[in-house]
Amino acid sequence: MLRKLINSTLLGAVSVSALVLPTAAEARCNDGANRRIRMVNNTDYTIRRMYGSNQQAQTWQEDVLGDNVLSPGQSVVVNWDDNTCSCLFDFKVVYSDGDTSTKGGVNVCSVSQFTFNN
Repeated sequence: MLRKLINSTLLGAVSVSALVLPTAAEARCNDGANRRIRMVNNTDYTIRRMYGSNQQAQTWQEDVLGDNVLSPGQSVVVNWDDNTCSCLFDFKVVYSDGDTSTKGGVNVCSVSQFTFNN
């Protein structure tokens, strides 16, 4: 199976379809940090599930895509504020072919875009 790599990039001009999906705990931390990140699918595969959890969590939180999918070239803005004021998050995605990718230690307080690449 083709191994998928996840790389993060800083915010740039992106002209792709976008959805806006809040997490279950919408913006409750009052530290002034913006935890909204544009998640970009720059792979050849549809992303069926997307999870993010702060690094202290023992399990993955809910699938932020819900019933939606993220097709190649699409993006979605996700608010990763989980009411813990944590900035370091781990991400996991499940692709349409069943393969998964994970990336740990993403500082959601300092980046505004994260890109999943082939």
